[in-house]
Amino acid sequence: MAGTLWTSDFHFGSGRVKVRATGADLMIDRGLLVDVALWLAYYIPVRLKGFWASALTPGPRVWFAPAPPRPWYLLWLAACWGGVRIAGSPAKADAAVYFEDSTVGQAPDCNLPRRYNFDCGDVSKSHVASVFEAVFGYPLRIDPANWSGPAVEKGEDNGAHDGRIVQCPCPALPGRVYQRVIDTVDGDHVVDLRTPCVGGTPALTFIKRRPVQDRFANYNSSVSLHRPEDLFSPQELAMIARFCAAMRLDWGGLDILRDRGDGRLYIVDVNKTDMPPLRLPWPQKMAAIAILSKAFLTMIDSDTTKARA
Repeated sequence: MAGTLWTSDFHFGSGRVKVRATGADLMIDRGLLVDVALWLAYYIPVRLKGFWASALTPGPRVWFAPAPPRPWYLLWLAACWGGVRIAGSPAKADAAVYFEDSTVGQAPDCNLPRRYNFDCGDVSKSHVASVFEAVFGYPLRIDPANWSGPAVEKGEDNGAHDGRIVQCPCPALPGRVYQRVIDTVDGDHVVDLRTPCVGGTPALTFIKRRPVQDRFANYNSSVSLHRPEDLFSPQELAMIARFCAAMRLDWGGLDILRDRGDGRLYIVDVNKTDMPPLRLPWPQKMAAIAILSKAFLTMIDSDTTKARA
């Protein structure tokens, strides 16, 4: 799955690297180099598999708008694995995916019958919480002025990892949302159920563990791959699918938490430009990409079958 020269997305200087699209400014240190090495464990075999798949059985042509995903995104890995070819315009494409790493965005015009995520333009924390409550029937978001006890305060932006625990009652700060604290503590770690969904249904689940004191950090102590049906009941899987439909989400990762107290699920984040978990063991990395690639191609092929019917 070829594209533009993605190295132009970075600016290097003074021992730091800046991501032009998001503004992230990272120090080039041992931790960053380890993460790059872990990412290469995804990139190299997936790129080789993509070349092989394209040569034997070329996949569908997909137009990614406004720009194709870069190799560090999960969608790129899944598409490349399956031999997907990038189309330069809708006229040359079999399908289209709205792919923009922004919290709130507007998809471009597209009249292709097979288009995905084009109606999912808002993944802000407040919108996710509102949709969650409408679908599941119980709230995540709280009013900090009328809440007693701890609460999670975080920004609206996707992928900011700026959450913190505050004591309520307290005044609501501009641009911040407030949610109940979900108890996912297991020993000295918290547990997240990151669940990529394809075609509006869970494809797999990563169990992510990180130290309690780093519960809002973008870092995991360990990650493992699981089947959604081994972690969620049939009723819960149906509710997750309903949530995806309400969000108009065809492809994307859900951050799902299960509260130890009441056993309920809480969907706290939606990421339609999600990245792979680097701490996943290598065999599970390849297994996860194969599962997601098959689900992505099945989604497109299924819609093709419906269109022909």
